[in-house]
Amino acid sequence: MSHPEGELVGTLLYGSPGIVVSFEDRALMHLQIVITTKLRRREGFIFSWTESTDDETESGRSAIWLDASSILYYRYSVSRVPNINRDWIERLMVSANSAGGLFFSVEPPPVIPVLKSRS
Repeated sequence: MSHPEGELVGTLLYGSPGIVVSFEDRALMHLQIVITTKLRRREGFIFSWTESTDDETESGRSAIWLDASSILYYRYSVSRVPNINRDWIERLMVSANSAGGLFFSVEPPPVIPVLKSRS
């Protein structure tokens, strides 16, 4: 998975000895919340994401099966916990609860309330 320059990149390690997947720290925190919620409910699911090569001309998709017996390790590049975007959590949870499973999507732009003018 490619990352814009300057982003802090954490990793998700899956299984033993482990598959290593890199996500930006902020994205990884949101994924951790969604994945943990599903696993606490003892709900198994597919987690998939797209991957890009360094030259961005080709990309692929990866997927893993997650259930209560999965071995997961989240490693962040910094100790600071990012602010949580509830809209992003909701979008990821809707995906996780679908037949296709959790598909990683980038953070949605903030919702700016529209003020109605009084006429």
